[in-house]
Amino acid sequence: MAIAPITQISGTAVPIPGADIDTDRIIPARFMKCVTFDGLGEFAFYDVRFDPVTGEKTDHPLNDERFKDASILVAGINFGCGSSREHAPQSLTKYGFTGIVAESFAEIFYGNSTTLGLPCVSAPKADIDALKAATAADATLEVKIDIEALTVTAGDLSFAVEMPAPARHALLSGKYDPIAELIGNKDKIEATAAGLAYIE
Repeated sequence: MAIAPITQISGTAVPIPGADIDTDRIIPARFMKCVTFDGLGEFAFYDVRFDPVTGEKTDHPLNDERFKDASILVAGINFGCGSSREHAPQSLTKYGFTGIVAESFAEIFYGNSTTLGLPCVSAPKADIDALKAATAADATLEVKIDIEALTVTAGDLSFAVEMPAPARHALLSGKYDPIAELIGNKDKIEATAAGLAYIE
């Protein structure tokens, strides 16, 4: 079961304010009563997108019509901290995001994102702030995350980004989904099992 390598992604971006955005803010726990992850996208950032009393939309960037088609999320430090729930990156992919650029990421969130084929790259605060300013000023600006070159470009703005070597290799080789790897190697697994004396 081959998966296409992910070498680069591009699209418009939305700047998300704040630091230490945890997984409960990304997807509130009450929306996790689901058998599958389908439909989680509509609840991404729900408690900051809607007023808890009136239910009206807030001024959160995801409610801004200019960013309605954004596929790249730009965030601050320690994005995805808190609970290790896989529902957080699942909700972001279901919302329509295909990549995240941030100052840093929580480790488990990062791993969960990678297995979904959601590239996460990090950069210093100055570069993140510049990217946020550029996308806020022009919501149509195309942002490109180049995983091979480890760069982000947006118009005249270009800077280097970081990504752990194992995650980068997994994305570039199309081997980021461990379940797909198991299914794709079913014959080899069965052959190995057949050769083990303690497995009948």
